[in-house]
Amino acid sequence: MYRNALKRVLDFGVALAVLIVFGPVLLLCMALVAIDSRGPVFYNQERLGRHGKLFKVFKLRTMTDKPRTVHTEVLKGNAEITRVGGVLRRTKLDELPQILNVLRGEMSLVGPRPGLPTQLSEFNEDGKKRLEVRPGLTGLAQVNGNIFLSWPERWAYDRRYVERLSLGLDLGILLKTILIVILGEERFTRKPVPSATDSGTPSSGQS
Repeated sequence: MYRNALKRVLDFGVALAVLIVFGPVLLLCMALVAIDSRGPVFYNQERLGRHGKLFKVFKLRTMTDKPRTVHTEVLKGNAEITRVGGVLRRTKLDELPQILNVLRGEMSLVGPRPGLPTQLSEFNEDGKKRLEVRPGLTGLAQVNGNIFLSWPERWAYDRRYVERLSLGLDLGILLKTILIVILGEERFTRKPVPSATDSGTPSSGQS
C-alpha cells in the first residue's frame, strides 16, 4: 500500500509544505546565485525517471556559466564551482527546486538519484532495477557515501532500496540526510555488498 499509493500522497503533501515554508529561502538563494556570477539562476538537465522516462530536473546553478559538452563527476574543490555554489552544494540547497519535480510527480522525496540518459546503456542489473521507482531528492546511496562511491556501488544501494522500500526506510534516509547536511558526507561512506545478480566486482573509481 505504501509503495503503490501512500508514498505518492505523502510526497505531494510534504513537498507542498516544504515549498510554502522554504519559499523565502529559495528566493534568497536565487538572488545570491544571480548576484554572485553571470548566467541563469537555474540549471535544468534531462534525466531518467521511472521506467526510463525522460524529464527535466531543476537545480540552482552552482558552477560558472561555461559551456560543457562532457558530463563528469563534480567533486569538492572544483575550480568552476562558484562561491555561493559551494555553500549551496554543501547544504544541499541547490537541490531545493526539485521540490517542483516532486509536486509534478516526476520525483519522490526518497529514491535513487535520477541518472543521466547516457547511463542507460551502462546499467548493470542493479542499475536497471532502480528504474522501477521514481527517482528521489535523496536516497540510500546518498546517505552511505554518494560521490565517494563508484557507480556500481551506488547502483547496488539503489537496488537494495527498491527491494526494501518502506515508510520506515524512507524516514530513516530522510533523518540521515539531515545529519549529512550538518556533518558532511565523508562521515557516512559505506561500501555495499555487491548484488548476487551482479557478476562483476564494483570498482573504486569514479565514472
